[in-house]
Amino acid sequence: LTGKEALTHFPSLGSSGGSAQGKGHVKQCELLQLSRKQKRLCRREPGLAETLRDAIRLGILECQFQFRSERWNCSLEGRPSLLKRGFKETAFLYAVSSAALTHSLARACSAGRMERCTCDDSPGLENRKAWQWGVCGDNLKYSTKFLKKFLGQKRIGKDLRAKVDIHNTNVGIKAVKNGLKTTCKCHGVSGSCAVRTCWKQLSPFHEIGRLLKLRYDDAVKVFSTSNDAVGHSELSGPHRHGPAARQPSLPRPTDLVYVEDSPSFCRPSKYSLGTAGRTCSREGNCDSMCCGRGYNTQSRLVTFSCHCQVQWCCYVECQQCMQEEVVYSCKQ
Repeated sequence: LTGKEALTHFPSLGSSGGSAQGKGHVKQCELLQLSRKQKRLCRREPGLAETLRDAIRLGILECQFQFRSERWNCSLEGRPSLLKRGFKETAFLYAVSSAALTHSLARACSAGRMERCTCDDSPGLENRKAWQWGVCGDNLKYSTKFLKKFLGQKRIGKDLRAKVDIHNTNVGIKAVKNGLKTTCKCHGVSGSCAVRTCWKQLSPFHEIGRLLKLRYDDAVKVFSTSNDAVGHSELSGPHRHGPAARQPSLPRPTDLVYVEDSPSFCRPSKYSLGTAGRTCSREGNCDSMCCGRGYNTQSRLVTFSCHCQVQWCCYVECQQCMQEEVVYSCKQ
C-alpha cells in the first residue's frame, strides 16, 4: 500500500464467462500500485485484487475514524510524503494497512471469494462440520502465510527504517491474531448444548483499530544498536530504570515504534492540510486541534425525524422536526 491507490470502483467483471472474468481480474491487478512480484501473485490469485481493494478501503476508513478528533486525521492528502518518514503516524499506517490486509484476506477465504483457500481448518475444532450449519471459520492461517509471502518479509531489512516498517507491519498482523476467538453454536434439544459446532472468528475491525490506536498513543521511539551475540543490529528503545539502566530496552513485539518526532500538523504542509476549518468539540479538543488560534462558532438548523410511531401493521411514521445546532471550527 503506497498511498497512491485511488478510491474508485474497479470495472465490473460482468457475467460473460470465465475468460472475461479472468481478463477483468488481471485488469484490476494492473490498476493497483504493486511491485512486479506482487502483480504476478495477484494475477495468479483470482479474487485477490478485489480483496486488496477492500483492504485499502477498510484500512483508510478505520484510520480516519480513529483519528477523527486528532490534528492529523489520516487524510489522503500528504500520505505519500508521510510514508517516507519515520513518524508515529507512519507506524500506525503500516500497522493498520497490514491488519486490514490480514483481516480482509481471512474473511475473503471464509466468504468463498478466493479460489485457493476456504474455511479455517484448525485442528481441534469441528470446522469441517460447521458448513452444515451455514457457518465458516475465518482462515487466518492462510491469510498470514500468504501475506508474508506477498509482502516479501523473508528478507530482513538492514537499515533502521526497513526494520521499523517490518516491525510495525507485524504489529498489525498480531493485532488481528489477538482478536481471533472461538465461536460455538448449540444444536441440542430445547437449546441445550449437548451437540455444538465451533469455529474460529475474527473480531470486528473496529476493535482491532481501537487496539492499534492505543498502541499508537504508547508508541516507542527506537534507534539501532549492534548485538554482538547474534551478529547483527536490532531495534532498541529508551533505557530501562533500575539496575539495568545502562542497557537500552528492546521494544515488545506489540509496540508500535518510530524513529523521528512528528510535526505539529497545525499548518498546511506536505504531510497534511493543517487544522484550519476542522470541526471540533468546544468541551473536548478545540484548544488542542486549533493550535491556539481559536475557533469560530456557527449556528445552523438541522432537520431530523421525531415523534415516530409504529403503524399497523408494518411501517413507521415519523414527523420532521428542526433544532438549532452549534458548530465549532478552527480559525485560519
